Amino acid sequence: MWSDEAVEDARLERRLGVRDAVGIGLAAMVGAGIFAALSPAAEAAGEALLVSLALAAAVAYANATSSAHLAMRYPASGGTYVYGRERLGPFWGYLAGWAFVVGKTASCAAMALTVGAYAWPEHSRAVAVAVVVAVTVVDALGVQRSSAVAQVVVGVVLLVLVVVVVVCLASGSADAGTLRLEGVTAAGVLQGAGLLFFAFAGFARIATLGEEVRDPVRTLGRAVPLALGIAVVTYAAVAYAALAVLGADGLAASTDPVAAAVAAAGAPALVPAVRVTACVAAAGSLLALVLGISRTVLAMSRDGHLPRTLSAVHPRARVPHHATIGVGAVVAVLAVASDLRGSIGFSSFGVLVYYAIANASALTLGADDRRPPPALAWFGLAGCLVLALALPLASVLMGVAVLAVGATVYLVRRR
Repeated sequence: MWSDEAVEDARLERRLGVRDAVGIGLAAMVGAGIFAALSPAAEAAGEALLVSLALAAAVAYANATSSAHLAMRYPASGGTYVYGRERLGPFWGYLAGWAFVVGKTASCAAMALTVGAYAWPEHSRAVAVAVVVAVTVVDALGVQRSSAVAQVVVGVVLLVLVVVVVVCLASGSADAGTLRLEGVTAAGVLQGAGLLFFAFAGFARIATLGEEVRDPVRTLGRAVPLALGIAVVTYAAVAYAALAVLGADGLAASTDPVAAAVAAAGAPALVPAVRVTACVAAAGSLLALVLGISRTVLAMSRDGHLPRTLSAVHPRARVPHHATIGVGAVVAVLAVASDLRGSIGFSSFGVLVYYAIANASALTLGADDRRPPPALAWFGLAGCLVLALALPLASVLMGVAVLAVGATVYLVRRR
C-alpha cells in the first residue's frame, strides 16, 4: 500500500545516559497528568483516590519491569511495537504500535490544550497549535537538545510541587479526616486507577529510545525504575495534599486541582506560579511524547506499516525528522477539536492495551534473555486488561473501535 521509494534509513546514534533517559521519562510522567488526571480520578474513586493511585503505580511498576527487560534484549527504537513483533508475531507488534501511536497522539493534543487553557483561555486552541509547532522544532533539532530541555522542565516542576505540598499540609485547611473510605466501590477504585495510569505511562518514552541510549542494559535497567519511583512519590504527595485541603468532592469538581488546592490552603499568591508551572509541565510532557511517538512511527515505517518516507533520519541531527514533523502536524490538527478529560480515558485505554502486549511479550523471554519475574509479568498483563475495561464506557467503546480499525487495515494490507 505504501510507496517503496528509497529513503535513507540510517541507524540512530547512542548519545543518552542514565540522567538523560530519566529526565525524558520524568518529563512525560510529572507533567500534565499531575495537573489534569487527579480530578477525573477523584470523581471515580472518591476518597479512595490514594488506593487507586497505589494500584495504578503497582501495575505501572510491573509494566516498567517488563519493558526494561525487553528493552535490554531489543535496544531499538519502537518499544513494544518491536517487542511484540519479535516475541509474539508481526500482528501483535503492529497492534501495539497502532494503540500507542493513536492513543498517545490524542494525549499530545490534550497536553497542548492544557497549556492553552492555563496560558490564554480565550485563545487556548491557537496557543495549543503554537506550542505543538515549537515542540516539534525542538524535537527535530536533535534528541540531546530535547533531553536537556526535559531535565530543566522536570527540575522546575518538581520544585514547585514540593512547595505546593508543604503549603497545603501546613495550612489550617488541611484535614486528614477527609480521607475516610466511605461509599467507596471496587469499580470506582479500578476506574480511578485506570485514569491515573494516564499519568504514569511516561516511562515508555525511555524504552522507545532504546536505540539512542549508551550501554542499554545498564542505562535502561536503572533509568526506568528510577524515573517511575520519583513519579510515584511525587503523585502520592500531591494527591494526599490536594485531598486533605479540598476533599474528594472538591477535587473532583475542580478543573485545575493543584491551583485550587493552593487557593484553598490560603496561598492565592502562589496560584499564578502553579498555573505557569502547569504550562511548563504540559509542554515538557508534550516534548517527551512527540519524541517517543516519532520513534515508534520510525520503527513501523521501517517495516512498511506506515509510509516509508517517515523512516528518514536527518544526516546531521541524527533524528527521524520526517516522523517528528508528521507527528507534530497530526497533533496540531487534533488540538483544534480535543476534549481534555475524554482524551485521558481514551489514551489510557490505548496505552493499557500497549502494555498488556508488552507483558505478554516478556512472558516469552527465556532465562538467558534477562526475563522479569513471571508472576510480575502476569500481574502486569492482568492488571492492564482489568483497568482498561474498568474505564468509562465511552473510552472503552472508542478504544475498541480504533483497535478494530487498525486490525482491519493490517488484514487488508496483508491480503
